[in-house]
Amino acid sequence: MAMQLRVYVPPHPLIKHWLGVARNATTPSPLFKSAIIELGRWLTYEAARDWLPTEDMVVHTPLAPCQATMVNPEVPLVVVPILRAGLGLLEGAQTLLPLASIYHLGLVRDEETLEASFYLNKLPQQFEPKTRVLITDPMLATGGTMMMAMSELSKRGVDPALTRIISVVAAPPALQKLGTQYPSLTIYTAMIDEELNSQGYILPGLGDAGDRLFGTEN
Repeated sequence: MAMQLRVYVPPHPLIKHWLGVARNATTPSPLFKSAIIELGRWLTYEAARDWLPTEDMVVHTPLAPCQATMVNPEVPLVVVPILRAGLGLLEGAQTLLPLASIYHLGLVRDEETLEASFYLNKLPQQFEPKTRVLITDPMLATGGTMMMAMSELSKRGVDPALTRIISVVAAPPALQKLGTQYPSLTIYTAMIDEELNSQGYILPGLGDAGDRLFGTEN
């Protein structure tokens, strides 16, 4: 059976709440940052549900031995934030995955051509086999940025089937591109918005997540 991109929109009330806070244009930058951090936490929680490798073992309570299921620390776990807006989601993800290695990718989009290019690439030359990779990026709009990120990861031995993306808002053009090229990929997002404007921004979206996160304007 052919693989197909899996996209989950978890119905958790806290995800819905913090999405509403993040969407609101009157939300000040510090509260917007809190919303993105919380979304990173709860979306990571959902994404890790059947993704983290576990092992069964025996532990000893104060009274008797018993069976326990633990996260296997021997399987490599990596988080890749897409700079700069992915840093907010990373902060939430790290509260659940404190032992994960962090590798940064910085991409900038040309506002005329809408093409993305790297200004920072801190990925290792080769990842260990069976490495789990979580990518954080608040907006999946045209898909150009994430396609470049996935290409770099794939060249370095990352299996898309072991890769998960968390985003706040996603749009069909990005999902279609990713689904065509990486059908074994899994995406967790707080919402799928159906439209892009002429500048390639998601409508209604969040606005510029990076500027709102760090209190800057371009």
